[in-house]
Amino acid sequence: MNNISVKTLKERLANNEALHLLDVREPDERNEFNIGGHFIPLGQVMSFQVDDIEHLKNEEVICYCRSGKRSMQAAMMLETMGFTNVVNVEGGMLAWQSEA
Repeated sequence: MNNISVKTLKERLANNEALHLLDVREPDERNEFNIGGHFIPLGQVMSFQVDDIEHLKNEEVICYCRSGKRSMQAAMMLETMGFTNVVNVEGGMLAWQSEA
C-alpha cells in the first residue's frame, strides 16, 4: 500500500486525471461532505463485499475516509483480496477540508 497526500490528490484531480476513488466512510459522513468516487463503507470492504470494484484489481484505487485510519484498513484488506495498486489518502477528508 502506498500513501498519497491531499495536496497531490487535489493536483491530480485538477489535472483531470481519471482516478478510481473509494470512499469507505459511513453514509452520514458521505452526506456531509463528498468528493465523489465509489462508495463502499469499511464494514462492507472487511466482509469482502467489493463486487462493484472487482474490475479495478489491476488499477490504482485511492481509498479515503474521515482521517485516513479506516481507509488504511480498507487498503490493506483490498491488497489481501488481490488488488495490486492500492493507495491511502493521508489525513482523509479532515486534511482535504483544511488543505487550501
